[in-house]
Amino acid sequence: MAPPSGVGKRVKGCQIYRPFVYGTTSRPFDDKKNPKPPGVPDDHTHSWKVFVKGVDDTDITYWLRRVQFKLHESIPNPVRMIDGEPGKPFVVEETGWGEFEITLKLYYISESGEKPQTLYHHLRLHPYGRNDEEREAMRETGQVPAWTYEEQLFNEPYEAFYEILTSGAIALPKGVAGSGATGSPAAGGASSSSAANAALAPIGKRSEGGVLARSAMVPLTSRQKSPFSRETEQLEIQKLKNAQNSVRGMTEKLLAELRVKEEQLAALRKEATEAMAGG
Repeated sequence: MAPPSGVGKRVKGCQIYRPFVYGTTSRPFDDKKNPKPPGVPDDHTHSWKVFVKGVDDTDITYWLRRVQFKLHESIPNPVRMIDGEPGKPFVVEETGWGEFEITLKLYYISESGEKPQTLYHHLRLHPYGRNDEEREAMRETGQVPAWTYEEQLFNEPYEAFYEILTSGAIALPKGVAGSGATGSPAAGGASSSSAANAALAPIGKRSEGGVLARSAMVPLTSRQKSPFSRETEQLEIQKLKNAQNSVRGMTEKLLAELRVKEEQLAALRKEATEAMAGG
């Protein structure tokens, strides 16, 4: 397949990873914590959302352009195409009563020259976990998160895309979606639109190798909105090491017991041989 025009050649021997999170969060309807909105069918028991977003809510729209969510066929308009907005996740919110598999199709920016990628995720409505404590924690919070950490690999990206991925963040001007600021009043006291603000505001400058708002780096410590971090990674690694040590200890114990039994068996055989010879 011929490369897209204007993207240059592929950067040989280069691999770039960009982490992101996808999944679902559901909540049972409750008169106090999560009342059922008007118009929701009587048999719908939960509200839920499916999303794709950056780790620690960082912006990923500089490399991910669009996400297609394919829901269950019983849901009206089951195929939802969500375009990226800087600083916002790709998300679809719905209500329902049953669990099912959701198909997510990721479309990258045109400079990437990459084909769309398909992911699959199972919607969970009911508390789950490895033990009763994890399930009880979900019941207490009233939420059932089912999140997956993923790392997107771009192997030998085109030069134009390589520049976008590696040249650092672009600070968004005030008033642009995702900047966290609101538009300032225009002349005459009227509020200007975000589009007008974007047109009048100075163009953001790239940081010199910095990461800033467009960083896709995994945070060092865990936060409430982002359970994925280097800290949790190290905890999981330590759990694996502890499990390995436990298995190693059990193996050594079994080998020691086996050696004792082999020695006992050898002694019995010797006694039996001597008895037969004496007889």
